[in-house]
Amino acid sequence: MSQERLSMRKISEVLRLSQESKLSNRQIARSLGISKTTVAAYLALAQKEGVFWPLTPDQQAILEKRVQE
Repeated sequence: MSQERLSMRKISEVLRLSQESKLSNRQIARSLGISKTTVAAYLALAQKEGVFWPLTPDQQAILEKRVQE
């Protein structure tokens, strides 16, 4: 099964819900209708790239580039 890429809006929501609302990965996954594994993967990518909520335009560009790879 191939993995579907999330829109930048959903990725931004993952970061917001994690860092601003302090929700668990399970709660975020349930809220956005995605898997816990996907939530964990995008949070790990954001941490690796030093990207945190709220996203600056530069941080958003970094995430967009990395997600498309």
